[in-house]
Amino acid sequence: MFDIIQVKKSAGDKIVDGVLYIVAAIIMLATIYPFWTQIVISLDGTGADGAAYASGFILLPEQLSFESYKLAFKFDALWQGYWNTIVRTVIGVILAVLLTSITAYPLAKRDLPWNRVFTGIILFTMLFGGGTIPSYLLIKELGMYNTIWALVIPGMVGAFNVLIMRNFFREIPAEVEESARVDGAGYLRIYTQIVLPLSKPVLATVALWVGVGHWNAWFDSMIYMSDPDKQVLQVVLRKIVIQNNMSDISAVMQNIGNQTTFSGRQLQATVIMFSIIPMVIVYPFIQKYFVKGVMVGAVKG
Repeated sequence: MFDIIQVKKSAGDKIVDGVLYIVAAIIMLATIYPFWTQIVISLDGTGADGAAYASGFILLPEQLSFESYKLAFKFDALWQGYWNTIVRTVIGVILAVLLTSITAYPLAKRDLPWNRVFTGIILFTMLFGGGTIPSYLLIKELGMYNTIWALVIPGMVGAFNVLIMRNFFREIPAEVEESARVDGAGYLRIYTQIVLPLSKPVLATVALWVGVGHWNAWFDSMIYMSDPDKQVLQVVLRKIVIQNNMSDISAVMQNIGNQTTFSGRQLQATVIMFSIIPMVIVYPFIQKYFVKGVMVGAVKG
């Protein structure tokens, strides 16, 4: 049996540990508190703007009420935006992961002719872009205006994601592919049956990055989508929170005969919670791959 050796910490070490714990607690509070604030305000049933702020530091709602959530469930524009965002995110993630891995796999081969040239061209796109107006004209000339493809195709392959995935592929032992080639497997079979199954961490990491990007995106939808029924969730959210346009919600309240008094701030917080919840649910399932995918993919250039 091995004896466990306990190292006694000095007074300086204890002070440093204490400072680190305090800093970590402050960062945690600064991260969680805004989220908690939205939960409390959305559940506050006092029906007056700013009532939840009366006590200063918000801990619990003064009067618990789920009426704002019941109203949000009958808000058609919210659910239409939800559907459009889900479709955009699913299609965008699938195409981005597929095309990024297809681009990164050959670049991971050091003996690929013109490897540095191709990598340099991809890096160039990280530094320079055409701009909003040329992009808008291109989307319109290609016939993608007011279609889901205007939101998906321009961001399918990101230079940073390609480099991360390329570096991860290079960490896969060459002997694995060599043994497969000896058995008669081609590059396509190696890519689909060996490389991709071994690359779940980086694939999940890129999928998370792309998915969060699509879920939170609003500017491209605002300029490429003129049909209100095709707007994504974040544009609906922006209309309510930033532009303070509550006309759609007011119409819903009138149609259902709702006599409850709602504060505009409460309804805004409720819509914000609806937009956050899906990412909060999905993230824990992908988080276990996240650190490994980033660390291995970013170690070597």
